[in-house]
Amino acid sequence: MGRALEQAGLTSKAPARYIWAMSDVISPFALSASAAARVAEILAAEPTAKALRVEVLAGGCSGLQYKFDLTAERAPDDLVLERDGATVFVDPVSLDFLGGAELDFKDSLMGAHFLVQNPNASSSCGCGTSFSVD
Repeated sequence: MGRALEQAGLTSKAPARYIWAMSDVISPFALSASAAARVAEILAAEPTAKALRVEVLAGGCSGLQYKFDLTAERAPDDLVLERDGATVFVDPVSLDFLGGAELDFKDSLMGAHFLVQNPNASSSCGCGTSFSVD
């Protein structure tokens, strides 16, 4: 199992939270290529930061909200995602809300921002930073 996780770009010392089907790994949380590129760019400009931490916290207009922070510290039970020079940490509690989700980065005329494509969200606010689950 460990080798398959490494090949999928996933490492964690936390209890397994992966779905196995015919020896393929379905990521509990993924990074798009554009999100990985932007995270790598941000980390390169911040020498004290090792990763982007993605968290789900209570709050926001829909009940739960996403929080993004640069961090130099990894908790022992964090899921560590690595792609194209980007590193993202997700704690186990947040991962419960992010299973099957993908972090994306959009850069358009309306502005640049990270966006979480979350299949667990039953509704979200207009700005996309808060959501609710059933």
